[in-house]
Amino acid sequence: MKITILYDIVRWEEKALLEAGKKRGIETGLLDVRGQVFDLSSREGAYGDVALQRATSYYRGLHAAAIIQSYGTPVVNSREILEITGNKAFTLLKLREHGVPVPHTYVTFDVPKALESFKSLGGRAVIKPVMGSWGRMVGLLETENSAKAVLEDRLYMDPLYQVFYLQEYVKRPPRDIRAFVVGNRVVAAIYRYQPETDWRTNTALGGRAENCPVTGEIEDIALRAASAIGEGVYGVDIMENENGMVVHEVNGTVEFKNSVPVTGVDIQGKIVEYLIDRAREK
Repeated sequence: MKITILYDIVRWEEKALLEAGKKRGIETGLLDVRGQVFDLSSREGAYGDVALQRATSYYRGLHAAAIIQSYGTPVVNSREILEITGNKAFTLLKLREHGVPVPHTYVTFDVPKALESFKSLGGRAVIKPVMGSWGRMVGLLETENSAKAVLEDRLYMDPLYQVFYLQEYVKRPPRDIRAFVVGNRVVAAIYRYQPETDWRTNTALGGRAENCPVTGEIEDIALRAASAIGEGVYGVDIMENENGMVVHEVNGTVEFKNSVPVTGVDIQGKIVEYLIDRAREK
């Protein structure tokens, strides 16, 4: 059996997954998708019994997954899943379709309509690019003038940023929860506490990770979110509020470097064991 890890940058996670495969006696290799030439006229490609998509670039990962799947190799996460999780609006639509609680969210392409949406959200809202990670280009809008300035600036950016995705500012503790779903199990969860200098909780921006006990409520909402998109490997981002919990994002290429030490869970090993099971099902 062989596991192929698709990547474009070697991070701690890729090294950990490689070692986890070797510890289990499984041939595990890294494949840099940036250096590949895929023959689209062929139906054959040697990519092992199962591939794990870890490329940081949404477009590289999406296309590599689609091509390798076409050769008959299962890819986790699949092209179909990556199309959804790579777009916050598409993800939210899937969650809503399956009854998963989500924050109140508007999408519009017009600045005046976006300002109306901002007011409908109580004059305090979060603006996000529909594609992106690590909290980049995510802003907190707190006045009508600041909202108008941000929206007008985005008119002169890439068309991606002209899709105005406005989400309610959820009144939560100074943290959110990331639950790690592998197949049909929640294997671990962390609290991500916002740093003193930022309202965002992303660990890439200085957020602090702490172990979060996987309660029945967390398990239920995380598995429902994952099931809405399809079986795979996810980081489900959850916020607590006075009415319960809501899911605000689902990550299809999840990082866990800061989560393994605080949870004590061998997340990379859980992923590799899941990949072995998927390969056996082939």
